[in-house]
Amino acid sequence: MFIRPCYRRKDGRRHAYWALVESYRSERGPRQRTVAYLGQLDEAGRLGVKRAAKGNKKPGEQQLQLWEGDSPAPEWVEVDTTSVRVENQLAFGGPWLALEMIRKLRLDNFLKRTIPKGKEDIPWSLMAQVLVVCRLCNPSSELHIAEHYYRSTAMNELLGVPPEKVYDERLYRALDALLPHKEELEKHLKHRLGELFGLKYDLLLYDVTSTYFEGEARGNPLAQRGYSRDKRSDCKQVCIGLVVSQCGMPLGYEVFEGNRTDVTTVEEIVETMERRYGKADRIWVGDRGMMSKKNIEFLKSGNRRYIIGASKASLKQFEQQLLADDWRQIRKGLEVKLCQSPEGDEEVYILCRSSDRREKEEAMHRRFEQRIEQELQKIEASCQRRKWKKEVIDRRIGSVMAKNSRAAGLFEVDVQEATDGRATISWEKKDAWRDWAKLSEGCYLLRSNVKDWSSEELWKAYIQLTEAEAAFRIHKSDLKIRPIWHQREDRVLAHILVCFLAYVLWKTLHQIVQAAGLGDEPRRVLDELSKINMVDVVLPTRCGVEIRRRCITQPTDHQAILLQRMGLHLPRRKKD
Repeated sequence: MFIRPCYRRKDGRRHAYWALVESYRSERGPRQRTVAYLGQLDEAGRLGVKRAAKGNKKPGEQQLQLWEGDSPAPEWVEVDTTSVRVENQLAFGGPWLALEMIRKLRLDNFLKRTIPKGKEDIPWSLMAQVLVVCRLCNPSSELHIAEHYYRSTAMNELLGVPPEKVYDERLYRALDALLPHKEELEKHLKHRLGELFGLKYDLLLYDVTSTYFEGEARGNPLAQRGYSRDKRSDCKQVCIGLVVSQCGMPLGYEVFEGNRTDVTTVEEIVETMERRYGKADRIWVGDRGMMSKKNIEFLKSGNRRYIIGASKASLKQFEQQLLADDWRQIRKGLEVKLCQSPEGDEEVYILCRSSDRREKEEAMHRRFEQRIEQELQKIEASCQRRKWKKEVIDRRIGSVMAKNSRAAGLFEVDVQEATDGRATISWEKKDAWRDWAKLSEGCYLLRSNVKDWSSEELWKAYIQLTEAEAAFRIHKSDLKIRPIWHQREDRVLAHILVCFLAYVLWKTLHQIVQAAGLGDEPRRVLDELSKINMVDVVLPTRCGVEIRRRCITQPTDHQAILLQRMGLHLPRRKKD
């Protein structure tokens, strides 16, 4: 370090001010940066600063540290306490915590090593980190990041990227630079997460969701209309298939056309994961939307093991087992039993009966029954008031049944045409349907070719699918993956990749929080530590000089406990 005079003309005279400057090496060669502006120093002040910057040259002794540890004898000044102020408050805790997760995952080194260098002013590896950190801490558009959020944070100090260098076009180009390395990223993260947390990938959970577009997305072949989990059938969408481990740690994902059904994606995702990570002795777990005869044959053909939800209609084959009393209770309100396959092959079926699910289905059937009955009564009254054709009434009844299909099988409706051409309607309720509904309410069926596990173990493995569902919920609520505003296919894929990387940071924080005994809500920890700020403290002195120090706010007792339990340490002061 050294001090440098800075000159300014004021009132026709030339005034000298002093700045403390540090030399450092960067990827673009030697650089210098200002550590602090010192104002107008007298001779004693200049000597004191020079001594601290120069360090102790005695053999075997380390250089004196300006900010921490031993320091030269202080130069005391008188401060005007009535004019002390704080300026330039910047969000520090959230971005700092996100970057700590990136360093734990060695993602910064991977990006620096993998993304090729060019003539860019700011390395794409740094801009990619900006995108991921912002997606975790304050998910928003690239334009909002450039014009608002980045400037309000301490990422300039943490990453060394000035705010004026962060603009929307550079962020878009960073997306383009990041996307080609998706597969390498997934491999790196899978290996590193396994090292950090001792993860096992012998049980893989697979689920599919959709996310919709704002705009026409013309020219993007992935953007199609299909079944929308977001209740936005008016918008085009893409489907995302996600594979996670038993604890919900993401292993990889693929993006499909918006009109793809879940069942058509299974073969592609299984082969992709096997090509990427090898064909090991894994168990694939999926819900009943993944089940088809073709998929079962595909899984069996490669000696793959699976646990898949069976269709509701398959319960009919196990009516006698439902009536039997040999259920095994594995927890309060939940019973299971193993059943042999009706075909007598190598599969087993697991019957599950949940009291909570029974109450829910009973309420649904009751609600839909009431709706159908009310609508039929309205149609009957309309037929008495007005002469309707039989074809019109048939269509109205069909529409009512389609909207209330959960209880449509209960009603047998008869529409006749009277001698005067007037349609008449009558209906009755089928006792057989009601008896079956009462027997099967709360029951569901699983099928598997894992025959060396108990019914409880198979059920527990299947219920881990809630981890995949939770991953989608976090993507949509906390990371704001929807709606997608990008229109180009490559930008859409890059946007989803950034959301995936932010979710990996989320789950990394989740694992650390759990291991520290701090509960199961990483969002609360992130929100609490995000309250830590970086500020400039300005101290006006008697001699007219203002001393400006950039500091990190002191953590509260709660924040200090969180940091201590997680093994993290805030820097004492900002280090340039």
